[in-house]
Amino acid sequence: MNRSHKLRNLLLFVILICTVGALSGAYWVRRSVRQPVVHNSADRIISIEQGTGTQAIIARLADAGIVRHPLALKVYLKLTNSGAALKAGDYRFSSPISPLQAIEKIERAEVVLERVTIPEGFNRFEIAQTLAAKTGKATEEEFLKLTEDQTAIENIAPTVRDLEGYLFPDTYNYSPKTTPEELVTAMVTRFEEVFTPEWATRASQLGLTVNQVVTLASMVEEEARVPEERPLVASVFMNRLALGMPLASDPTFIYAAVLAHDYDGNPNQPRHRTRLSPYNTYLVPGLPPGPISSPGRASLEAALYPASTDYLYFVVNGTSGRHKFSRTAAEHDAAVIEYRRQQRELRDRAPSGGN
Repeated sequence: MNRSHKLRNLLLFVILICTVGALSGAYWVRRSVRQPVVHNSADRIISIEQGTGTQAIIARLADAGIVRHPLALKVYLKLTNSGAALKAGDYRFSSPISPLQAIEKIERAEVVLERVTIPEGFNRFEIAQTLAAKTGKATEEEFLKLTEDQTAIENIAPTVRDLEGYLFPDTYNYSPKTTPEELVTAMVTRFEEVFTPEWATRASQLGLTVNQVVTLASMVEEEARVPEERPLVASVFMNRLALGMPLASDPTFIYAAVLAHDYDGNPNQPRHRTRLSPYNTYLVPGLPPGPISSPGRASLEAALYPASTDYLYFVVNGTSGRHKFSRTAAEHDAAVIEYRRQQRELRDRAPSGGN
Protein backbone atom coordinates (compact mmCIF):
# COMPACT_ATOMS: atom_id res chain seq x y z
CA MET A 1 0.00 0.00 0.00
CA ASN A 2 1.58 3.23 -1.10
CA ARG A 3 1.82 6.38 0.93
CA SER A 4 -1.19 8.11 -0.69
CA HIS A 5 -3.43 5.13 0.11
CA LYS A 6 -2.33 5.19 3.71
CA LEU A 7 -3.06 8.91 4.00
CA ARG A 8 -6.46 8.44 2.39
CA ASN A 9 -7.35 5.63 4.77
CA LEU A 10 -6.17 7.65 7.72
CA LEU A 11 -8.27 10.59 6.59
CA LEU A 12 -11.32 8.38 6.17
CA PHE A 13 -10.73 6.97 9.65
CA VAL A 14 -10.45 10.45 11.11
CA ILE A 15 -13.63 11.50 9.31
CA LEU A 16 -15.39 8.40 10.62
CA ILE A 17 -14.24 9.08 14.16
CA CYS A 18 -15.36 12.70 13.89
CA THR A 19 -18.69 11.67 12.45
CA VAL A 20 -19.27 9.13 15.17
CA GLY A 21 -18.16 11.69 17.75
CA ALA A 22 -20.46 14.34 16.31
CA LEU A 23 -23.39 11.96 16.21
CA SER A 24 -22.68 10.82 19.75
CA GLY A 25 -22.36 14.41 20.87
CA ALA A 26 -25.60 15.37 19.15
CA TYR A 27 -27.33 12.41 20.77
CA TRP A 28 -25.92 13.40 24.17
CA VAL A 29 -27.02 17.03 23.74
CA ARG A 30 -30.50 16.07 22.59
CA ARG A 31 -30.91 13.50 25.36
CA SER A 32 -29.61 15.89 28.03
CA VAL A 33 -32.01 18.71 27.21
CA ARG A 34 -35.05 16.47 26.77
CA GLN A 35 -34.55 14.08 29.68
CA PRO A 36 -36.86 14.97 32.61
CA VAL A 37 -34.87 15.87 35.72
CA VAL A 38 -36.02 15.16 39.24
CA HIS A 39 -35.00 18.10 41.45
CA ASN A 40 -35.64 19.56 44.91
CA SER A 41 -36.62 23.07 43.82
CA ALA A 42 -40.28 22.46 42.96
CA ASP A 43 -41.45 24.73 45.80
CA ARG A 44 -38.81 27.36 45.15
CA ILE A 45 -39.38 30.63 43.32
CA ILE A 46 -36.63 31.28 40.78
CA SER A 47 -36.46 34.96 39.88
CA ILE A 48 -35.07 36.17 36.58
CA GLU A 49 -34.41 39.88 36.49
CA GLN A 50 -34.83 42.08 33.45
CA GLY A 51 -31.73 41.94 31.26
CA THR A 52 -30.44 38.59 32.53
CA GLY A 53 -28.61 36.79 29.73
CA THR A 54 -29.22 33.25 28.52
CA GLN A 55 -26.05 31.86 30.04
CA ALA A 56 -26.84 33.41 33.42
CA ILE A 57 -30.34 31.92 33.27
CA ILE A 58 -28.91 28.48 32.50
CA ALA A 59 -26.52 28.86 35.44
CA ARG A 60 -29.44 29.74 37.72
CA LEU A 61 -31.36 26.67 36.56
CA ALA A 62 -28.24 24.57 37.12
CA ASP A 63 -27.89 25.91 40.66
CA ALA A 64 -31.51 24.85 41.28
CA GLY A 65 -30.75 21.32 40.06
CA ILE A 66 -33.03 21.63 37.02
CA VAL A 67 -30.18 21.60 34.49
CA ARG A 68 -27.52 18.95 35.07
CA HIS A 69 -25.52 19.55 31.92
CA PRO A 70 -25.36 23.31 31.27
CA LEU A 71 -23.00 22.84 28.32
CA ALA A 72 -25.46 20.59 26.53
CA LEU A 73 -28.23 23.15 26.94
CA LYS A 74 -26.01 26.00 25.76
CA VAL A 75 -25.00 24.02 22.66
CA TYR A 76 -28.61 23.07 21.92
CA LEU A 77 -29.85 26.65 22.18
CA LYS A 78 -26.96 27.87 20.01
CA LEU A 79 -27.53 25.27 17.31
CA THR A 80 -31.30 25.75 17.24
CA ASN A 81 -31.01 29.55 17.45
CA SER A 82 -33.44 29.62 20.38
CA GLY A 83 -33.33 31.00 23.90
CA ALA A 84 -33.04 34.61 22.77
CA ALA A 85 -36.58 35.50 23.88
CA LEU A 86 -36.34 34.44 27.53
CA LYS A 87 -38.49 36.69 29.68
CA ALA A 88 -37.93 38.11 33.13
CA GLY A 89 -40.22 37.11 35.99
CA ASP A 90 -40.74 34.76 38.89
CA TYR A 91 -40.94 31.09 37.98
CA ARG A 92 -41.71 27.78 39.66
CA PHE A 93 -40.66 24.53 37.98
CA SER A 94 -42.38 21.24 38.70
CA SER A 95 -40.39 18.07 39.28
CA PRO A 96 -39.54 16.25 37.12
CA ILE A 97 -39.06 18.67 34.23
CA SER A 98 -36.64 18.65 31.33
CA PRO A 99 -34.22 21.55 30.81
CA LEU A 100 -35.86 22.25 27.46
CA GLN A 101 -39.33 22.41 29.08
CA ALA A 102 -37.95 24.84 31.65
CA ILE A 103 -36.55 27.07 28.90
CA GLU A 104 -39.83 26.95 26.96
CA LYS A 105 -41.69 27.92 30.14
CA ILE A 106 -39.48 31.00 30.43
CA GLU A 107 -39.96 31.79 26.73
CA ARG A 108 -43.74 31.73 27.25
CA ALA A 109 -43.38 33.87 30.39
CA GLU A 110 -45.38 31.40 32.50
CA VAL A 111 -44.59 33.31 35.64
CA VAL A 112 -45.83 32.36 39.09
CA LEU A 113 -49.18 34.01 39.78
CA GLU A 114 -51.41 33.66 42.79
CA ARG A 115 -55.03 34.82 42.96
CA VAL A 116 -57.11 36.68 45.48
CA THR A 117 -60.85 37.28 45.10
CA ILE A 118 -62.65 40.25 46.62
CA PRO A 119 -66.42 39.57 46.79
CA GLU A 120 -69.00 42.20 45.91
CA GLY A 121 -70.20 44.13 48.94
CA PHE A 122 -67.00 43.92 50.98
CA ASN A 123 -66.05 47.16 52.70
CA ARG A 124 -62.45 48.30 52.88
CA PHE A 125 -62.00 46.80 56.35
CA GLU A 126 -63.02 43.37 55.05
CA ILE A 127 -60.87 43.87 51.95
CA ALA A 128 -57.81 44.71 54.07
CA GLN A 129 -58.45 41.63 56.17
CA THR A 130 -58.81 39.43 53.08
CA LEU A 131 -55.68 40.79 51.38
CA ALA A 132 -53.62 40.30 54.53
CA ALA A 133 -54.87 36.75 55.08
CA LYS A 134 -54.70 35.58 51.46
CA THR A 135 -51.55 37.28 50.18
CA GLY A 136 -49.46 37.75 53.31
CA LYS A 137 -47.90 40.82 51.73
CA ALA A 138 -48.76 43.16 54.56
CA THR A 139 -50.72 43.23 57.79
CA GLU A 140 -54.40 44.06 57.89
CA GLU A 141 -53.53 47.43 59.43
CA GLU A 142 -51.01 48.18 56.68
CA PHE A 143 -53.48 47.34 53.92
CA LEU A 144 -56.14 49.43 55.66
CA LYS A 145 -53.72 52.35 55.79
CA LEU A 146 -53.24 52.10 52.02
CA THR A 147 -57.01 52.36 51.51
CA GLU A 148 -57.01 55.69 53.34
CA ASP A 149 -55.03 57.35 50.54
CA GLN A 150 -57.71 58.74 48.22
CA THR A 151 -55.34 60.37 45.72
CA ALA A 152 -55.63 57.44 43.28
CA ILE A 153 -59.29 58.25 42.60
CA GLU A 154 -59.33 62.04 42.95
CA ASN A 155 -59.41 62.52 39.18
CA ILE A 156 -62.99 61.24 38.94
CA ALA A 157 -64.17 61.60 42.55
CA PRO A 158 -62.41 64.63 44.03
CA THR A 159 -64.47 64.73 47.23
CA VAL A 160 -63.76 61.21 48.49
CA ARG A 161 -62.17 60.74 51.90
CA ASP A 162 -60.71 57.29 51.24
CA LEU A 163 -60.96 54.44 48.75
CA GLU A 164 -64.16 52.93 50.16
CA GLY A 165 -66.32 51.87 47.21
CA TYR A 166 -63.50 52.24 44.68
CA LEU A 167 -61.70 48.96 45.42
CA PHE A 168 -63.48 47.04 42.70
CA PRO A 169 -64.62 43.51 43.64
CA ASP A 170 -62.94 41.04 41.31
CA THR A 171 -60.26 38.34 41.14
CA TYR A 172 -56.71 39.67 41.01
CA ASN A 173 -53.48 37.96 40.00
CA TYR A 174 -50.28 38.76 41.81
CA SER A 175 -46.72 37.48 41.84
CA PRO A 176 -44.17 37.14 44.65
CA LYS A 177 -42.84 40.57 43.69
CA THR A 178 -46.21 42.35 43.67
CA THR A 179 -46.28 44.99 46.41
CA PRO A 180 -49.24 45.81 48.66
CA GLU A 181 -49.42 49.21 46.98
CA GLU A 182 -49.67 47.57 43.56
CA LEU A 183 -52.52 45.33 44.71
CA VAL A 184 -54.55 48.28 45.97
CA THR A 185 -53.74 50.29 42.84
CA ALA A 186 -54.89 47.38 40.65
CA MET A 187 -58.28 47.42 42.37
CA VAL A 188 -58.70 51.16 41.81
CA THR A 189 -57.56 50.80 38.20
CA ARG A 190 -60.16 48.08 37.69
CA PHE A 191 -62.85 50.40 39.02
CA GLU A 192 -61.80 53.09 36.53
CA GLU A 193 -62.00 50.55 33.71
CA VAL A 194 -65.52 49.54 34.69
CA PHE A 195 -66.83 53.04 35.42
CA THR A 196 -66.61 54.34 31.87
CA PRO A 197 -66.82 57.99 30.74
CA GLU A 198 -70.32 57.15 29.46
CA TRP A 199 -71.33 56.23 32.99
CA ALA A 200 -69.85 59.49 34.30
CA THR A 201 -71.99 61.33 31.74
CA ARG A 202 -75.05 59.38 32.85
CA ALA A 203 -74.34 60.37 36.47
CA SER A 204 -74.38 64.03 35.43
CA GLN A 205 -77.67 63.52 33.65
CA LEU A 206 -79.13 62.24 36.92
CA GLY A 207 -77.77 65.26 38.75
CA LEU A 208 -75.38 63.08 40.75
CA THR A 209 -71.63 63.08 41.23
CA VAL A 210 -69.61 59.94 40.65
CA ASN A 211 -69.19 59.60 44.40
CA GLN A 212 -72.95 59.84 44.93
CA VAL A 213 -73.56 57.15 42.31
CA VAL A 214 -71.00 54.84 43.93
CA THR A 215 -72.54 55.54 47.33
CA LEU A 216 -76.01 54.71 46.06
CA ALA A 217 -74.68 51.59 44.32
CA SER A 218 -73.01 50.43 47.54
CA MET A 219 -76.37 50.65 49.33
CA VAL A 220 -78.04 48.71 46.52
CA GLU A 221 -75.28 46.10 46.79
CA GLU A 222 -75.94 45.66 50.50
CA GLU A 223 -79.74 45.60 50.26
CA ALA A 224 -80.38 43.51 47.12
CA ARG A 225 -79.85 39.78 47.34
CA VAL A 226 -81.61 38.85 44.10
CA PRO A 227 -79.95 40.28 40.96
CA GLU A 228 -83.14 41.40 39.24
CA GLU A 229 -84.18 43.44 42.28
CA ARG A 230 -81.20 45.80 42.13
CA PRO A 231 -82.90 48.34 39.81
CA LEU A 232 -86.03 48.18 42.00
CA VAL A 233 -84.06 48.88 45.18
CA ALA A 234 -82.29 51.73 43.42
CA SER A 235 -85.66 53.15 42.36
CA VAL A 236 -86.88 53.21 45.98
CA PHE A 237 -83.82 55.19 47.07
CA MET A 238 -84.11 57.60 44.12
CA ASN A 239 -87.84 58.13 44.80
CA ARG A 240 -87.13 58.84 48.47
CA LEU A 241 -84.35 61.27 47.57
CA ALA A 242 -86.71 63.12 45.23
CA LEU A 243 -89.29 63.46 48.03
CA GLY A 244 -86.78 64.36 50.72
CA MET A 245 -87.58 61.21 52.69
CA PRO A 246 -84.91 59.51 54.83
CA LEU A 247 -83.42 56.57 52.99
CA ALA A 248 -83.74 54.42 56.14
CA SER A 249 -81.27 51.76 55.03
CA ASP A 250 -80.03 49.37 57.73
CA PRO A 251 -76.60 48.78 56.12
CA THR A 252 -75.78 52.47 56.55
CA PHE A 253 -76.05 52.47 60.34
CA ILE A 254 -74.23 49.15 60.39
CA TYR A 255 -71.38 50.82 58.51
CA ALA A 256 -71.46 53.67 61.02
CA ALA A 257 -71.00 51.07 63.76
CA VAL A 258 -68.10 49.52 61.83
CA LEU A 259 -66.43 52.92 61.61
CA ALA A 260 -66.90 53.30 65.35
CA HIS A 261 -65.36 49.82 65.87
CA ASP A 262 -68.56 48.98 67.69
CA TYR A 263 -70.51 46.60 65.47
CA ASP A 264 -71.46 43.37 67.29
CA GLY A 265 -73.24 41.63 64.42
CA ASN A 266 -76.72 42.52 65.69
CA PRO A 267 -78.50 45.01 63.39
CA ASN A 268 -81.36 45.27 65.89
CA GLN A 269 -79.07 46.62 68.60
CA PRO A 270 -80.66 49.95 69.65
CA ARG A 271 -77.34 51.77 69.96
CA HIS A 272 -76.56 51.03 66.31
CA ARG A 273 -79.91 52.32 65.08
CA THR A 274 -79.74 55.49 67.17
CA ARG A 275 -76.07 56.33 66.57
CA LEU A 276 -75.73 59.93 65.45
CA SER A 277 -73.60 59.57 62.34
CA PRO A 278 -73.75 61.04 58.83
CA TYR A 279 -73.90 57.42 57.68
CA ASN A 280 -77.09 56.68 59.61
CA THR A 281 -79.76 57.28 57.00
CA TYR A 282 -82.54 56.80 59.55
CA LEU A 283 -81.47 60.01 61.28
CA VAL A 284 -79.71 62.00 58.56
CA PRO A 285 -81.55 62.75 55.28
CA GLY A 286 -79.96 62.25 51.90
CA LEU A 287 -77.15 59.96 50.82
CA PRO A 288 -74.32 59.12 53.21
CA PRO A 289 -71.10 61.10 52.65
CA GLY A 290 -69.52 58.15 50.86
CA PRO A 291 -69.89 54.50 49.88
CA ILE A 292 -70.38 51.84 52.55
CA SER A 293 -68.89 48.96 50.56
CA SER A 294 -67.52 48.01 47.14
CA PRO A 295 -70.39 47.67 44.66
CA GLY A 296 -70.08 45.37 41.67
CA ARG A 297 -70.85 46.24 38.07
CA ALA A 298 -74.54 45.25 38.33
CA SER A 299 -75.18 47.49 41.33
CA LEU A 300 -73.37 50.42 39.71
CA GLU A 301 -75.51 49.95 36.61
CA ALA A 302 -78.68 49.76 38.75
CA ALA A 303 -77.79 53.04 40.45
CA LEU A 304 -77.28 54.70 37.07
CA TYR A 305 -80.34 53.14 35.47
CA PRO A 306 -82.90 52.51 38.23
CA ALA A 307 -86.26 51.02 37.39
CA SER A 308 -89.10 53.46 36.79
CA THR A 309 -91.44 52.84 39.74
CA ASP A 310 -93.37 54.69 42.40
CA TYR A 311 -92.16 52.37 45.17
CA LEU A 312 -91.08 53.97 48.44
CA TYR A 313 -90.62 50.95 50.68
CA PHE A 314 -89.31 47.39 50.65
CA VAL A 315 -88.98 44.61 53.19
CA VAL A 316 -87.69 41.05 52.99
CA ASN A 317 -90.37 38.64 51.83
CA GLY A 318 -89.78 34.99 52.74
CA THR A 319 -86.43 33.26 52.98
CA SER A 320 -85.16 33.57 49.40
CA GLY A 321 -83.77 37.07 49.84
CA ARG A 322 -86.53 38.63 47.78
CA HIS A 323 -88.33 41.79 48.88
CA LYS A 324 -91.91 43.04 48.95
CA PHE A 325 -92.00 46.51 47.39
CA SER A 326 -94.73 48.95 48.45
CA ARG A 327 -96.02 52.34 47.36
CA THR A 328 -97.62 53.46 50.61
CA ALA A 329 -96.84 53.27 54.31
CA ALA A 330 -99.99 51.17 54.85
CA GLU A 331 -98.89 48.61 52.25
CA HIS A 332 -95.46 48.53 53.81
CA ASP A 333 -96.79 48.06 57.33
CA ALA A 334 -98.82 45.09 56.13
CA ALA A 335 -95.73 43.64 54.44
CA VAL A 336 -93.73 44.07 57.67
CA ILE A 337 -96.45 42.27 59.66
CA GLU A 338 -96.33 39.44 57.13
CA TYR A 339 -92.53 39.31 57.37
CA ARG A 340 -92.67 39.06 61.17
CA ARG A 341 -95.28 36.32 60.96
CA GLN A 342 -92.99 34.35 58.63
CA GLN A 343 -90.11 34.81 61.06
CA ARG A 344 -92.19 33.51 63.96
CA GLU A 345 -93.17 30.45 61.96
CA LEU A 346 -89.55 29.77 61.11
CA ARG A 347 -88.57 30.02 64.76
CA ASP A 348 -91.44 27.73 65.78
CA ARG A 349 -90.40 25.12 63.21
CA ALA A 350 -86.73 25.27 64.16
CA PRO A 351 -85.40 22.38 66.32
CA SER A 352 -85.35 23.28 69.98
CA GLY A 353 -81.89 21.80 70.48
CA GLY A 354 -82.98 19.93 73.62
CA ASN A 355 -82.27 16.27 74.41
